[in-house]
Amino acid sequence: MFVCVSQARASTASSADSRRDLDEMLSSLGVAPVRDVLSSLSSLASLTPPQTASPDASLPHADRASVPANTGSKKPPQLQVVSVQSTDIPPKENVTYAKQTQTNTSGVTELRDGCSSNASPLAGYMEDWWRPRKAHATDFYDEYNLNPGLEWEDEFTVLTFDGDGARQGDEEDAFHGKLPPGILPHGLPTVKEVQPAVTAAPADKKDEEKEKKVRELSNDEKQTIMLSAEFQKFISRAGRVIERALAEEVDIYTDYTGGGDGENAQDDKCDARVSLVRTFSDERWSRGRCVTCVDWSAAHPELMLASYHNSDDAPHDPDGVCLVWNTKFKKATPEDVFHCQSPVMSATFARFHPNLILGGTYSGQIVLWDNRVQKRTPVQRTPLSSQAHTHPVYCLSVVGSQNAHNLISVSTDGRMCSWSLDMLSQPQETIELQHRQGKAVAVTAMAFPHGDVNNFVLGSEDGNIYTGCRHGQRAGVSDSVEGHAGPVTSVSCHAAPAALDLSHLYLSASVDWSVKLWSLKENKALYSFEDSGDYVSDVRWSPAHPALFAAVDAGGRLDLWNLNRDTEVPIASVMSEGGVAFNRVSWSPSGTHITVGDDAGKIWVYDVAENVAQPRQDEWTKFVYTLQELRNNQADEETDRLSLASGPPSLSSLTSLASNPLR
Repeated sequence: MFVCVSQARASTASSADSRRDLDEMLSSLGVAPVRDVLSSLSSLASLTPPQTASPDASLPHADRASVPANTGSKKPPQLQVVSVQSTDIPPKENVTYAKQTQTNTSGVTELRDGCSSNASPLAGYMEDWWRPRKAHATDFYDEYNLNPGLEWEDEFTVLTFDGDGARQGDEEDAFHGKLPPGILPHGLPTVKEVQPAVTAAPADKKDEEKEKKVRELSNDEKQTIMLSAEFQKFISRAGRVIERALAEEVDIYTDYTGGGDGENAQDDKCDARVSLVRTFSDERWSRGRCVTCVDWSAAHPELMLASYHNSDDAPHDPDGVCLVWNTKFKKATPEDVFHCQSPVMSATFARFHPNLILGGTYSGQIVLWDNRVQKRTPVQRTPLSSQAHTHPVYCLSVVGSQNAHNLISVSTDGRMCSWSLDMLSQPQETIELQHRQGKAVAVTAMAFPHGDVNNFVLGSEDGNIYTGCRHGQRAGVSDSVEGHAGPVTSVSCHAAPAALDLSHLYLSASVDWSVKLWSLKENKALYSFEDSGDYVSDVRWSPAHPALFAAVDAGGRLDLWNLNRDTEVPIASVMSEGGVAFNRVSWSPSGTHITVGDDAGKIWVYDVAENVAQPRQDEWTKFVYTLQELRNNQADEETDRLSLASGPPSLSSLTSLASNPLR
């Protein structure tokens, strides 16, 4: 009996120590001690019957103080059997923490949610209680925050319970409200995720984000951007568009019925009129430069090309300049500016390459510009060698078809060269222009008949007209006629398309103040127009009218001739403003405008009246009769000249009478 009492005392002391250790451990974790829990559960006995009997409640407390001292004889206690339910509480585990990770030194394999496979559910919290995680349906112990000092920043979960052990109504609310923190009722939780509240950002902050100041670039960054090829290409394109938009003017009062005021209304029966429309000049690139050539683009009829000589007023600028003007828009600046180190004596658009521009220089080089390249200097040029030209190139022409074409150049050194636009390093063909083994022909003008790539007409410094061909056994100069008394300044072949073949006709101009009409079928001039009062600088056939041509002279006069109306005087004449001399004349592709270049760097654009520029249906037939009349007049003049050379008939009769006097 004494042994039993001793064993009971030892068991009681051990149980008290275990409860004290467990209470200290739970207090350190922020959980109410077991003693307080048990007292709270006992006070709820009136509300909810206990589901499980507590072993501590069913057993009497056996304190050391309550055990009576053994004084003498005592009545043996009566023992009885009672049902005992035990609860295992794991002992305190020693956990060590590293700086980077947290691992359990006991070697127990942990589950993902913090519980080991051989430990109680509280073991996971002792190992990983500080880590917040989302709750799952079964491991509800993990998601209840046992440490009130920890809070979630981004999101949190709300747990509700609806198991078999949960009560409904007021009793359930009272029971849940009195549970101490850290103790969950029996039953599985229902997990619902609640997103954190999203508050609208202050309007001031949003405005500040929108109105962030753009960082100002440094001078080096600005310079780098401005020198980039993309920026220069954009500025070049955008600048042209803006200039066109700003310079354009629209006349809303235009009357398309042909009516108007009595003074301004044009009558179809009135004389032909040539009116000045506009001028083209650039203070930087064309002022003080003589216009040496004018050409029009076949792909873009509104684009006009003009080449210029050097300027004595700008010795530091390039000697040669080519400008591309746009006649469609009323902008005052050129579309493109090209230059080189030698004066440009002739220029032309590449006929089958709209982006290429060719120029013949005073030094003998042929240069090629490309408007797709953001540079003003030539992209190709011919060499200065004995195989190419060594004298000024006054004539350039692109002949052939789309698939087979060549650039033909002639200079005053008496050499004709044929070039391929893909390779300007050396000519494909060279012809020495000599007439009957004589000296070289100093060519100043050249023209090809319409649609002909073989035969050509040349004007020279000696005033003669030469004809020849490029191919065959007699390639070169084949014939010559004495044309003018001075150097020939221009040659122009007939260009008006028609059912009748008029390509054999051509005009020549000279410093002898005359313009002459020729035919390749005859070796004499058909007619000589001598109404000018100064050097005739240039002459050009109309591209639309068969009998219309224009001529300019050094006195600043523009003459418009219509051979079907009059062959003695021009039908219209215009004098320049300011006393400048006209150097070059050209027709627009439609034949409705005439452009004239002067010796001061200005291009004059004249509008030709529609009843003069556009031919009627019988103009070709009239022109054929006009040519026949000119031939008849020429024959009559030749007969009169022969008769004058032989002497008058009266004088011969008088001579015979003197030899045989009357008797």
